[in-house]
Amino acid sequence: MIYWDLFVGFLQVGCFAFGGAYGAIPLIRDVVLSNGWLTDETLAYMIAVAESTPGPIMINLATYVGSSQAGIVGSILATLAVVLPSFIVIIVLTAALKTAMKNKYVQAVIRGMKPCIIGIVLATGVYMIGNNVLTSTVGTMLNVRALILTVLLLAITYGAKPILKKKPSPIILIVIAALLGVVVYGV
Repeated sequence: MIYWDLFVGFLQVGCFAFGGAYGAIPLIRDVVLSNGWLTDETLAYMIAVAESTPGPIMINLATYVGSSQAGIVGSILATLAVVLPSFIVIIVLTAALKTAMKNKYVQAVIRGMKPCIIGIVLATGVYMIGNNVLTSTVGTMLNVRALILTVLLLAITYGAKPILKKKPSPIILIVIAALLGVVVYGV
């Protein structure tokens, strides 16, 4: 019976929680407290823990509550129930998008949007580089360290392609940027 209650309770959370994690907390609180799975104090503590751990709050809370009430099977069921509605919506939207992509008007809209999106991303990148390289405390000053980092990252990004015969992974670039940041700015 607890397995069914966990599944139905967190399925309700997954179906009706809109507005992100903070919008879901009142619904989670209602489901958890009405079933007597946790006290209000314990739930508040677990919300704080769920916020500070990696992953979405709803999934973290569902996994914890399921585990505390029914062990591993309970945690699996509660977690599955909370993500199932989103999963189904994504599958349906993907199928609809696949059909819509065959429409010549949708293709025309997407072809028209591509240059705009490229421009927005490029403008954001240029703005961020400018903001970091040119600092304005009293007047506009050149931040040499930020300029060096920018030049090094651009050199790695575009210099690695001819050597590796492919673009470097964004994850690798993030790690390199972090390491360069530690070297240039110190710990």
